[in-house]
Order: sequence, then C-alpha cells, then structure tokens
Amino acid sequence: MPDALSATFAALSDPTRRAILARLAAGEATVNELAAPFEISLPAVSRHLKVLERARLITREREAQWRRCRLAAEPLKEAAEWMERYRAFWDARFDALEKFLARETAPHAEKKEKRHAAGRRPRRK
Repeated sequence: MPDALSATFAALSDPTRRAILARLAAGEATVNELAAPFEISLPAVSRHLKVLERARLITREREAQWRRCRLAAEPLKEAAEWMERYRAFWDARFDALEKFLARETAPHAEKKEKRHAAGRRPRRK
C-alpha cells in the first residue's frame, strides 16, 4: 500500500475522480447521483469511488438500499500542506523571471520610445 500522500495524488490524477470530489464538496450524494453527469458505466464509477475510498478522500455508508458518499477532506489538507512548502520556491522563481523580463524589455522599450518620439518632430524642409 502506498503512503497516504501518494494515494491522494494518485486518486487526484484522474479528472473523473476530481469531478466526483468537486460534487461531494457540495454535499453527500448517492452513487447514482454521482454517476449521472458521466457517460461511463455505473461499475466504472464504482471503481473510481473505490480508488477515492482507498485514498481516504471519501467515505461510503449504506443507508437502506442506497450507498451514500461523503467527502473526507483531511487528505486534501495534507496534500495542500505538502505543496505549500514549494510556494516560496516558485514565488522566488517567478520574481526572478519578472526582474529578468523587466531588464530585457526595458532597452527595447526605450529604443522604440525614442524612435516614436523622433517620428513626431516636425520635419525640416
């Protein structure tokens, strides 16, 4: 069994599973309700739900003949915290890129501005 973080990211790697989680963020739902917007079979949706359940992203419980699903957001919080560690790294990279682009485009902008200003001067006869 992979570690919890790996299971979370593996479960999130599929767009259908991400859509299911987005739906469950609005409230609990039955398997049939979750399956309704997808053009895939009910067994295929059930397989997606099993992946989400193994990753502990959802809980399922039986209620009479219905199986209700609920979002279990704790693994998402752990994944967000893990990714947050890299925010400072990317912020620094983007800041450096912004400074580089400002330096590189400044000389070109000055030349263009000078040419444009020169074009506005009245011509001598």
